[in-house]
Amino acid sequence: MRIESIQELEKLRKTLLNEMKKAKTRIRICAGTGCRACGAQEVIDAFRKEAEKQGLDLGVEIKGTGCHGFCERGTLVVIQPKGILYQTVKPEDVPEILSATVEGGEIIDRLLYVDPVSQEKITYEKDIPFYKKQKRLLLGMNPDIDPTDIMDYIACGGYSALGKALTQMTAEEVVAEVKTSGLRGRGGGGFPTGTKWETCRDAPGDLRYVICNADEGDPGAYMDRSLLEGNPHSVLEGMIIGAYAIGANEGYIYVRNEYPLAVENARKAIEEAKECGFLGEDIFSTGFEFDVKIARGGGAFICGESSALMTSLEGKPGRPKAKYIHTVKKGLWERPTNLNNVETWANVPLIINNGSQWYRATGTEGSKGTKIFSLVGKINNTGLVEVPMGMPLREIVYGIGGGVPGGKKLKAVQTGGPSGGCVPEDLIDMPVDFDQLTKAGSMMGSGGMIIMDENTCMVDVARYFLNFLKDESCGKCLPCREGIKRMLEILNRICEGRGVEGDVALLGEIAQTVQETSLCALGGSAPNPLLTTLKYFGDEYVAHVRDKKCPAGICKDLIAYAISEEKCNGCGACAKACPSKAIRGEKKKTHVIDHDLCTKCGICAETCRKQAIAAA
Repeated sequence: MRIESIQELEKLRKTLLNEMKKAKTRIRICAGTGCRACGAQEVIDAFRKEAEKQGLDLGVEIKGTGCHGFCERGTLVVIQPKGILYQTVKPEDVPEILSATVEGGEIIDRLLYVDPVSQEKITYEKDIPFYKKQKRLLLGMNPDIDPTDIMDYIACGGYSALGKALTQMTAEEVVAEVKTSGLRGRGGGGFPTGTKWETCRDAPGDLRYVICNADEGDPGAYMDRSLLEGNPHSVLEGMIIGAYAIGANEGYIYVRNEYPLAVENARKAIEEAKECGFLGEDIFSTGFEFDVKIARGGGAFICGESSALMTSLEGKPGRPKAKYIHTVKKGLWERPTNLNNVETWANVPLIINNGSQWYRATGTEGSKGTKIFSLVGKINNTGLVEVPMGMPLREIVYGIGGGVPGGKKLKAVQTGGPSGGCVPEDLIDMPVDFDQLTKAGSMMGSGGMIIMDENTCMVDVARYFLNFLKDESCGKCLPCREGIKRMLEILNRICEGRGVEGDVALLGEIAQTVQETSLCALGGSAPNPLLTTLKYFGDEYVAHVRDKKCPAGICKDLIAYAISEEKCNGCGACAKACPSKAIRGEKKKTHVIDHDLCTKCGICAETCRKQAIAAA
């Protein structure tokens, strides 16, 4: 149906909410990419089939939803209205869930979350520390809506912000509200969103464009993917409001082709929004018109940079332009263009509906609102977390993430993707916002947060990220193209035990040159992982170069595995596991390693229950 006014929208919303009340039990199954990989679709199908079999299909509402965030625990199932959370659910668990929990009111212990610290089983989603300590302004709607059904979004208040902006506010008032809110771009740079909109609106020219940057390329980061695939209408609504504010009638969602579910759900959302009159001509009978197209990127990391993304949209190779050319004035096809990322656009409806002062109440002085992070690496609770700007890093790692597995010590937190930096453990009480991360030598970036434990080699970490960036450099400017290669060559040499005196100083010089002279932000921030590891973990570089040792036991050329005579009981488990047959010894006697055969794979150390094998 086409909705012509706010009154019609509110009438529809009330009807939808009344229909929802008819179901006594609502079963919400996470159908995001992570849970789909764990068999979520099979679980959804099993619920529907079993509910019909048990005669519950009329009193139970079963719905596949967007990402719930707790990705490593998939498939996630939440039973409302009580809020019972079952984790790692399989299709064979479904009959028992329906008969025991839905009909009988019993709790199935084996499917409950177990806290890694207290070992307590927790029944309700709201009581699990992973969820309890978050502030889910953006992700909170994901578990309640089917991303392929616009009616779910409307029932949760969707498109009311658009109606308010178009019928009750001028374009200038919308810009002013976003500007006052303090919203900063969530794509990496953290530039004030309202100022960006204002500059684009004031730029000379008749045609303007708005773009959603969904080309999320940071290793370990998937915030934008989960938002776009889990709640695409929130992104669309933000884009339409932004288009009205700056005077644009055409927009693009530039999304990685590696995100098929996000592409599919965004395309479906556009179709539904057109049918309801939220896209196209005469939106809310105001005369305003706007349309959106999807452009699929080929996976080039450089196309996450604004000007490179726009040249790619034009059908050219994705290469950045000099920064003195501002895309808000001369962007796509040399016309004023406003680009924000997925998370930034999704914040806009919240600001318009609730007001700038409401939004400013969350966060720090220079960083307002919440931020979504992908919490990955050596952490007990892996997944997406949304927290207020300024939450201490300690609270994220231990309060929400559940700490480091195996009782190991936290060593560093890498933020901001391959262009970010490594924050050491002694800065763990630092509040996380744009300014504090920059002071530490890192950056917010799009929101990747990789946890590293005591067994991580920081020299190898710098090498890993530079190796990634070497292949992703567009090659347009010499400092980035050649500088990254030279830094990587030196790091490879150091990790292979061929480092010489002066290598560490040379790395610092090259890094500074690349940082100061590269054409775009990719080159300018590429040295960050190296510079922060040099700053905070310089002793590891010295150990690699001077002592020819890797303190973490990671760099194969600098380690040798040895078996402790005191700890080895001669069980032979290591010899059986060794793929190169490098371990010999009689039963119940100390075994030895033949270093000529040893490939330093580490399987023996992982296998040994007595922890008698270690790298030296």
